[in-house]
Amino acid sequence: MTNKNEETRAVRPMRLPAMAALAALAGLACAAAGAQQQQQQQEPGAAQSLPTVEVNSSQYDPDDVRPEGVTTATKTYMAPRDIPQTIDTLEVNKYKSYGINDLATMLDGVPGVNTSYDMRGEGVMIRGFQADAGDIYRDGVRESGQVRRSTANVERIEILKGPASVLYGRSAGGGVVNLVSKQARFDAKSSVTLRGGSWDNVGGTIDINRVINPYVAVRLTADREQAHSFRSGIRNRNEMISPSIMVDNRKGLRWTGQYTYDNVWRVPDRSPAYDQLPAGVSIRQGFAQPGDYVEDRLRVLRSDLSYDFNPAWSLRWVASRREAAQDFDHYYLGTYCNAQGRTSAGAACTHRGQVRQSYAWQETANKTTSNTVDLTGRFELAGMRHDLLLGAEYSQEERAPRLFSTTASNGFVDPFNPVFNAQRPAQGAPSQHNLHVGKGHAIYVQDMVHLAPQWKVLLGARYDSYTFESTNRINGFQRDTGGNSVSPRVGVIWQPLPEHSIYSSWNKSFSPYGGRGTLSVDTAATAVLDEEPQHSRQFEVGVKSDWLDGKLSTQLAAYELEHYNIRYRPEPDIDPYRFAVRGKERSRGIEFSASGRIAPAWYVRGGVGVMSAKVASDQSVPANMGKYLPNTAKRNGSLFLRYAPAGAWYGELGVTHTSERYTNAANTAAVPGYTRWDGLIGWRAAPWTVTLAVSNLLDKEYWRSNAMPGAPRSFLVSANYQF
Repeated sequence: MTNKNEETRAVRPMRLPAMAALAALAGLACAAAGAQQQQQQQEPGAAQSLPTVEVNSSQYDPDDVRPEGVTTATKTYMAPRDIPQTIDTLEVNKYKSYGINDLATMLDGVPGVNTSYDMRGEGVMIRGFQADAGDIYRDGVRESGQVRRSTANVERIEILKGPASVLYGRSAGGGVVNLVSKQARFDAKSSVTLRGGSWDNVGGTIDINRVINPYVAVRLTADREQAHSFRSGIRNRNEMISPSIMVDNRKGLRWTGQYTYDNVWRVPDRSPAYDQLPAGVSIRQGFAQPGDYVEDRLRVLRSDLSYDFNPAWSLRWVASRREAAQDFDHYYLGTYCNAQGRTSAGAACTHRGQVRQSYAWQETANKTTSNTVDLTGRFELAGMRHDLLLGAEYSQEERAPRLFSTTASNGFVDPFNPVFNAQRPAQGAPSQHNLHVGKGHAIYVQDMVHLAPQWKVLLGARYDSYTFESTNRINGFQRDTGGNSVSPRVGVIWQPLPEHSIYSSWNKSFSPYGGRGTLSVDTAATAVLDEEPQHSRQFEVGVKSDWLDGKLSTQLAAYELEHYNIRYRPEPDIDPYRFAVRGKERSRGIEFSASGRIAPAWYVRGGVGVMSAKVASDQSVPANMGKYLPNTAKRNGSLFLRYAPAGAWYGELGVTHTSERYTNAANTAAVPGYTRWDGLIGWRAAPWTVTLAVSNLLDKEYWRSNAMPGAPRSFLVSANYQF
């Protein structure tokens, strides 16, 4: 096994055939566009009929973050008011001003969304249920695999609350997070951004968008960032580059091609839980040993081809090839041995006054190929308009993890006087080495029926067929399973006034292979497969409104979300092949959000959620019935108020709150709640924008998770030049 501990280690590129394919497609597209332009030049009449591309900057308000339409909820561009389900949208640039590049941190404060720090993933829960394992998407394509995702090339984030299997297949049921990339456009501007701040945080972004001719636009976005942490010994370096091309022949044929290279290298911050440490240990103390590292690599090649047969009917084919990997070699967590020779759990120990860390290394690669074909159309039937979507999807995912871990490591650290000198063990054979392969086929249909001027019904259903196969590469043992599922959806919308929509909806989702849903079939010879999927269903009612002549938008929703068909083996020693229903988990809550302009020069964005996520029944551990689900807060939300009067100066003040969260099923350990204030001052005079942002204004000490404190007060200065 090669040594990957050096920060300057070469990064493995994506396969050359993939890059060559993108180059070839781009060349063909440019050639076709050039031929089209030459033809139009020879036909003056046709050339004069081309639409004029222009940007009306007077209508753009940089302080209003509301989108005119979203695509995540229905796979079609639709106004949020016409969607019978809660959907929140975040404009990434507003968070970048504070130096936030981490997805989980960016989602902190979204009503009903709880986040925590996870060195290996994102740590995102939506309405009580995990979303980071398989419910994060990029441009509508599933972002599979264990990897931390950069947001360097993300324009906005759409969060759909509740089951979404009707369009996306397997899901934990809490919701979907869709990252919308920056890509070539005919109306986008170019910009250069430099930033610098606390703890040696320096970075820059180049975003170049060019219209080559009326048919071709190209874009190149690149970002480089490096920083130390407020925790000693912790640092990171992020690199991203993403070229894209858009071709539109102005006769209904459009194609977008994009390649994204994203690399995140870091000294990991995976310290012992705060309740495992003695009182008085500073939150600024990191516990990384020399040579600890983790690297996330993401390579995505995407093609989006569509054709409009006429103004009513369109066909779209989206193909994606994604390669993600996460390698790490590090000491982590650990238990403290007190002066009496006992751990916090009361076990005997010999290394008094020291933390004994665990140790692990891992190499994992995820490869995903997906193809989706959608036919959309509008037609009249029986006096009612139908907006129809017919789709088919094929996907194949591979995950190949190699892992070695041990709690009996030689990493001993005095938390009050740390000396990091652990002797890293030789990296021999892995204790786990598996290959997981999953394949899925699906067809789905969705119809928005306009019953009357004030009434709409959204109907949908999806059929999924899937297979999972796993091979233990150490002993050659194989396991496989498969199944199918139907996911329905129905929503009713009543719009008594054009500015208000009152809706109700019911959705169902599935999580295959006993609810795991991910590529991790047990390959042990003694393993027993439970092939029944778990399900989630949600009933939601709400109202979406526009106020103040359309300047302010609000949404209010109440929901009940149940996770059921959770199974267990009641007599594993007597009959290991018999499974029974363990019970179900239930989340109930109310969410409110608002965004827009509330008065001249005053803007607001944010919301609040109140949630009760509990175990409804549990036959395996009856004592857990009525207990709160781990990592779910009863209350959370955020509110940012911006003042942007006429002139160059503007300012913003925001507050983010999360209440206490239990960290275990028995509800015996918890992370305290917190309230954090942030603010910024900005100056803009075209083409320049300069901001000074302060995170954690009051320098409050708080914990994002039981092993990760929030950052103390920090500063970031950003300068953007647009052209």
